[in-house]
Amino acid sequence: MDRENRRTVVFAFVANLVIAAAKLAGGLTTGSSALLAEAAHSLADCLNQVFLLVSLSLGRRRPDETHPFGHGKERFFWALLAAIMVFVGGAIFSIAQGVVVVARGGDEHSFRAAYVVLGIALLAEGIALGRAVRQVRRQARAAGKPVAAYVRASRDPTVKVVLAEDSASVAGVFVALAGIGLSQATGNPVWDGVASIGIGLILTLVAYAIGRDAKRLLIGEAATGEDRAAIERALLDHPAVLAVPELLTMHVGPDDILVAARLELDDELSTPSVERVMDELQRDVHQAVAAVRQIFIDPTPAHAHATATLGR
Repeated sequence: MDRENRRTVVFAFVANLVIAAAKLAGGLTTGSSALLAEAAHSLADCLNQVFLLVSLSLGRRRPDETHPFGHGKERFFWALLAAIMVFVGGAIFSIAQGVVVVARGGDEHSFRAAYVVLGIALLAEGIALGRAVRQVRRQARAAGKPVAAYVRASRDPTVKVVLAEDSASVAGVFVALAGIGLSQATGNPVWDGVASIGIGLILTLVAYAIGRDAKRLLIGEAATGEDRAAIERALLDHPAVLAVPELLTMHVGPDDILVAARLELDDELSTPSVERVMDELQRDVHQAVAAVRQIFIDPTPAHAHATATLGR
């Protein structure tokens, strides 16, 4: 999956770099505030794709003494930086640019050039978005889930960030087209500034969504309810397990779940049998949820658990 993610990110980076250059040239030539806002948006997206490529490389590093659970959370950290870049590099600039135009009034500019640039941008952004959507559909199909449900539940920030940014880019082009069209129809260039503010608000929403997901994962979000239920079933299905009083999970990477469980075991189990059961449980849990890479089990004889409960 990482290889496919990398191809999608590289494709988005190249597309955004070309689009940013076209928008910037068009904005400087025509003086369109909406085009300049879109250029800032695309430049922020380019830097974000660099962040994502860095995260894919750093997140693959093997566990070491200082990071015994691996470096998977690098992916979440760089996604958070991407959210900050969308907000600072795209949203704030776009809103500020639009406010200036609305307050002072804009200048007349070449509508034809603006339409050509936005048409090229829409084509390129649409192709990039189509690739991201196809990848998400393939992954959702492999997971046996509807696309919307898969995107909500996914703990992989890479494709979600690209999908969100490309969707915002396509929406931003339509907003810019609307602003320029209204400016041309009414003869009032203020609509160009209004479009710039609208683009900034779209980027603010995207930055919030990306940042919210990254924050949850960075501070230790649990596995999905579906995965937790599958893990608990795998534990309870073993004949030696009587109950699962406590089950804790945490994503330490997009496809890496840490599990800690306290189990009530059959009192008749000998020490060698308990060791064998532990090995079997680890195998069963991994088969139930492939993302579970590390599992820590605290086995408690049933009579000991009952005594501890009565003593409370």
